[in-house]
Amino acid sequence: MTRIILASTSPFRKMLLGNAGVRFETESADIDERAVEKAVGGSGISPEDMATILAEAKAKDVAARHPDALVIGADQTLSFNDEILHKPADMDAARRRLLALSGGTHELNSAVVIARGEEVLWRHVSIARLTMRDLSPEFVGRHLAEAGDEVLKSVGAYQLEGVGVQLFDRIEGDYFTIVGLPLLPLLAKLRQLDAIDG
Repeated sequence: MTRIILASTSPFRKMLLGNAGVRFETESADIDERAVEKAVGGSGISPEDMATILAEAKAKDVAARHPDALVIGADQTLSFNDEILHKPADMDAARRRLLALSGGTHELNSAVVIARGEEVLWRHVSIARLTMRDLSPEFVGRHLAEAGDEVLKSVGAYQLEGVGVQLFDRIEGDYFTIVGLPLLPLLAKLRQLDAIDG
């Protein structure tokens, strides 16, 4: 069977791929995401393209060390009011993030790339649109106290698979895209590459 490496140590991506029955290893990519963004950011790049560029950088970094393997790189950007946002640094930043997103619609752009050696075999990006309900500062404070530091692992400062679901009025897009790994297109491509049983 083909050796598959997930170029990520994200517990959520590992869980999704493992739950799908895929046998894989994990290895963290050694890239500076902010430096990659800075190198291409001045060109008016779209949030979807930025997610793809970061996913590709991760896949190629790990694939260079394991040229025999299929390496999966994934990344996600959050875009809101034409701006790409990053993970909040602390709980105060998380509070500001939720209040900024309150009452509006933001997009999660989840990209996945498969590389082997120096070659990129496949790229895909899925988009989910999430509309938050109007949140009061008092509710946000109570919500963050309940959710805890886990919110700092998410660019949106929420965990949709937990109490974060209470922040939303409407969600357009699939669960896998929201968590950060467009699983159905990825599995289809792995079957096409004869990397998993089809």
